[in-house]
Amino acid sequence: MSFLRFVVAILFLVSIFGVSNAHYKLSPTFYDRTCPNVTDIVRGVMAQIQSRDVRAGAKIIRLHFHDCFVNGCDGSILLDNATGIASEKAAAPNVGAGGFDIVDEIKTALENVCPGVVSCADILALASEIGVVLAGGPSWQVPLGRRDSLTANRSGANTDIPSPFESLAVMIPQFTRKGMDLTDLVALSGAHTFGRARCRTFNQRLFNFSGSGRPDPTIDPTYLQTLQRLCPQGGNGGTFANLDKSTPDEFDNDYFTNLKNHQGLLQTDQELFSTSGSDTIAIVNNYAKNQRKFFDDFVCSMIKLGNISPLTGTKGEIRRDCKRVNS
Repeated sequence: MSFLRFVVAILFLVSIFGVSNAHYKLSPTFYDRTCPNVTDIVRGVMAQIQSRDVRAGAKIIRLHFHDCFVNGCDGSILLDNATGIASEKAAAPNVGAGGFDIVDEIKTALENVCPGVVSCADILALASEIGVVLAGGPSWQVPLGRRDSLTANRSGANTDIPSPFESLAVMIPQFTRKGMDLTDLVALSGAHTFGRARCRTFNQRLFNFSGSGRPDPTIDPTYLQTLQRLCPQGGNGGTFANLDKSTPDEFDNDYFTNLKNHQGLLQTDQELFSTSGSDTIAIVNNYAKNQRKFFDDFVCSMIKLGNISPLTGTKGEIRRDCKRVNS
């Protein structure tokens, strides 16, 4: 990690926590006394699930991102509908999202060893790092100590989470409002180096882009034909396509090479390289030729993401069941 990115991360932590919360900063050692085996337990469950579901890491990191962009990293995305709670699971960006069962499995394992200790928000952060490592990506020390929310924010999920149809001009303020910069935007988009997306999240690019009656001109013609066969007009919008056509289950920098070849799957992916004059183009070029740089920046951006407005101290609670608040 560059010194500049390290300094930026530290300044971001200070800005997020402020003076009143200074003694409640997140720390990788938060559970050293109360649940010292937390990382081993989460890793063990994730490894088992990964062996039967290669998409496990991608599912979890998506949940973590969608959680943190709505009211901060507080586990609100995991709550089911209940009295006074309109679940974020029903928000448009979260419909069909997977990984909730993975969180439940991890939570059960932790409750058997350290009941009432590890928050659901921390499970998302820790499992995200482990999922990346299991797919061949970088490791990092995950700051811990988040607590879980008592409510959800469906309207916030519908407005704050970038949709796969956004232009770069829309995405940038969505990130800056969370204290994230262009490097964070491109680095975190690199999580699409593994996982899948359904046809309905990108088929508007294949036949009638922006109401033009024609495909998105930024798509490589050969790749376009492949996608049109997979996702024909009037076909099954739930069909999955690889987010990274080259190495779909590995965490590497091929995603950025694909963007340079006009083979990004989602509009929000290709916009990073195909938006004329954007500063994101140079970042994509750099990551495409330098995987180590991508990994370093991704780690810094993930730590920064995980520190968006966490509940700490006596705020919120430690849910016993991630799907519902404690009674």
